[in-house]
Amino acid sequence: MSVLTREEAQIRARLIEVHRYTIDLDLTRGEELFGSTTTIRFRAREAGADTFVELQPAALHRAVLDGRELDLTGAAGALADGRLPLTALTEGEHELRVEADMRYSHTGEGMHRFTDPADGETYLYTMCCMSDANDVFAAFDQPDLKAVFDVRVTAPPQWTVLGNGIATRVGAPEEGRWQLAPTPPISTYLMALAAGPYHSVRTEHAGLPFGLHVRRSLAPYLEADAEELFDITRRCFDRYHEIFQEPYPFDSYDQAFVPEFNSGAMENPGLVTFRDEFVFRSAVTDAERQTRAMVIAHEMAHMWFGDLVTMKWWDDIWLNESFAEYMGYQILTESTRYTDTWADFGVRRKNWGYDADQRPSTHPVAPAPELVPDTAAARLNFDGISYAKGASALRQLVTWLGEKTFLDGINDHFARHRFGNATLADFIDSLARSSGRDVHAWADRWLRTTGVDTLTPAITANGDRWSVEIRHQGGGTDGAGQDGAGSDGGPTSRPHRIAIGLYDHAPAAPHQLVLRRRVEAELDGVEPGLTLSFTGPRPDLLLLNDGDFTYAKIRLDPGSWKAVVRALSGLPDAVSRAVVWNTARDMVRDGDLPPADYLEAARAHLPHETDIAIVQGVLAFARTQIADRYLPADQRPAALATISATCRDLLRRTEDGSGPGLRLAAVRTFIGSATAPAELSDWLDGDTVPGGPVLDPELRWQILGRLAVLGAVGPADIDAELARDSSATGQEGAARCRAALPDAAAKEAAWQALFGAAEDGRGAGTEPGELSNYLVTATVTGFWQPEHHDVLADYVPRYFPAATALGARRGPAIADTVARFGFPSTVDAETLRLGEECLADPDALPALRRRLADQIDDLRRALRVREKREA
Repeated sequence: MSVLTREEAQIRARLIEVHRYTIDLDLTRGEELFGSTTTIRFRAREAGADTFVELQPAALHRAVLDGRELDLTGAAGALADGRLPLTALTEGEHELRVEADMRYSHTGEGMHRFTDPADGETYLYTMCCMSDANDVFAAFDQPDLKAVFDVRVTAPPQWTVLGNGIATRVGAPEEGRWQLAPTPPISTYLMALAAGPYHSVRTEHAGLPFGLHVRRSLAPYLEADAEELFDITRRCFDRYHEIFQEPYPFDSYDQAFVPEFNSGAMENPGLVTFRDEFVFRSAVTDAERQTRAMVIAHEMAHMWFGDLVTMKWWDDIWLNESFAEYMGYQILTESTRYTDTWADFGVRRKNWGYDADQRPSTHPVAPAPELVPDTAAARLNFDGISYAKGASALRQLVTWLGEKTFLDGINDHFARHRFGNATLADFIDSLARSSGRDVHAWADRWLRTTGVDTLTPAITANGDRWSVEIRHQGGGTDGAGQDGAGSDGGPTSRPHRIAIGLYDHAPAAPHQLVLRRRVEAELDGVEPGLTLSFTGPRPDLLLLNDGDFTYAKIRLDPGSWKAVVRALSGLPDAVSRAVVWNTARDMVRDGDLPPADYLEAARAHLPHETDIAIVQGVLAFARTQIADRYLPADQRPAALATISATCRDLLRRTEDGSGPGLRLAAVRTFIGSATAPAELSDWLDGDTVPGGPVLDPELRWQILGRLAVLGAVGPADIDAELARDSSATGQEGAARCRAALPDAAAKEAAWQALFGAAEDGRGAGTEPGELSNYLVTATVTGFWQPEHHDVLADYVPRYFPAATALGARRGPAIADTVARFGFPSTVDAETLRLGEECLADPDALPALRRRLADQIDDLRRALRVREKREA
């Protein structure tokens, strides 16, 4: 993997200006390689300049600079690092032509190749972000060297080709030649291509062609959802045109749902690529449809913020992702039927930011440039800080400035930097111009610092008056005495504009809470707190950050906690309930609330909850964190029983056909919490849950997976299910189930499929027959099970060196996967010790090291929670 430093990028940007890429790709050369011919027109700004172009070829055939053949024999060493040197350039215009064979990828990076097991058809797509363009074409691969892209493709005649510009067949049909319309200036990481026998659904809107594309085996499912997808796309497109003065800057809007995609989606101009799980082939909840809609809105926001105006260097990746994350939720709320999106953000997305911000690996939303010295470091910042915390910060900024002022600043930013590059300072300058306020000072305290502030109320009642002192603790104390640090190394406090909800039990329905009053307050971040006084009796519940407009951990006073234990599900607004559930979650993680108390709150209130996102978020935390990590092993069966009983209550509530999404969420968690196989076996044999739903492929594989964990099925049962569902999803389900079997032979077979080549010391790259990125995920997800502690014990010390070797062999995407999904499930001091030893290994790939560091810190937190409860 080629790693570019920020200093190298700055030097190259001073030396050259890139005008145009003419790229010719030949996709007809077999299963391993494709042809890539790139002609780059660029200008050197000074005589005698030395620079380089990035390229990761399987074979480099020719490189011609200004008509002169370059001597490739002397470039072999540099090419090993992915660089072709260009030396002693004369001042002025140049043309470089590079002819190479490139390798297809099976890791979701570069040019990914996938053969659909359902019908044998092959599909390709590119993923050039962040620094993988050079796996597809020769490139000056950095975001601030924008250029026009003119792409031609040779493909099998029956294939469809898609790209950043409108694709047109040229020549005789049997030649398989395609020409893509040249783009406006864009960055190299945004070049996109998809090719294969895609099934397409097309329409037109606002004078532009819109398209949806998916592999043929998923065509019926795309057709079923096409109108919903187009409706969301049109509504978001129209709303962006209402608030942005700059029109959509590209010639078409295609959305391709592609296989084995590592991210949720990628904002390629004119051709957004999504993971094809968003084409639902099994039943989903309305919250999952809402998530898909949010991703559509998020990626469309990037067409302006990220594609039209792009960061200069990767330290400002947050400018792309935080903005798109905020706009995705906001635009969905304003323009579609999904009006409770911020509850979903609060209970399921925001926690991603909170958790990341309390780990040692935390970083500012907008890190200082020296903290992002190269592309390897930048890759690590696509995380909960850049997305969820950044979006939360922007929501607080909008609360402070006002929406109109904020949008005025955004439009000023677009006008000044269209088709160019910009920095955080440029963005803040535009907001300061529109508002007349000191946005730079706000940014220093919100965007240049780390950690989570904590707001705690202390209520004093005196006759017919009461007061609340809001204690403001900066630096994000995590409950274990660990402070987040500002840029100067010390704890920091941020200013917060919040709403405070005052609620009382309804006299005729004490399990309902009624809003008495909502009060706005500002904490300046300088004083340690704020005191407010009121007349009348104290409220039963005082809820700080009601409406969830800021980013901070919230605490409840004892009286308010008593009220929510009694009536949490009776809070009238879903966002308010999400704030309370987040508070309970944070208290568990910080050791301030016994995990069993969280389970009892879920048991009492989820059966009455109406918001599906809250139900799914609370059940997920209860099942995966409390039952599997925060409670000791001897208390796990009781926790699973409580979770199962909660799910049974939800199933009883929805027996009449109401709340199919709630019912589906309950069924899924019930399956994952079962400790005996009989009931699940009956469901599988009958192909239905009593009272519904009928089992679709996803539910059948989930049941089979749990039965595998419980030792109630064997390889023959898995093979039979795979014969019934031989799709790619079926292949993943089978891999997960085989790895989940509790016997030693099955575990060793799964281990060898994952790590065998790495443990054998084989070289870098993917060998024929090695697992693709999605099959790696499926296998590691099945492998580690708390129920299999004894049979897995010997694999824990093998895991860390094997993961390090695998990451070195197969690159950052697989390294991240094997650490994110494949970390041992054991919660003990020995696993912590082994993990800390691994982090001391200087050879670990940065992507692996970062993910392992996060997992190890989460393990350390789980041990602290257990120790505190046992003390």
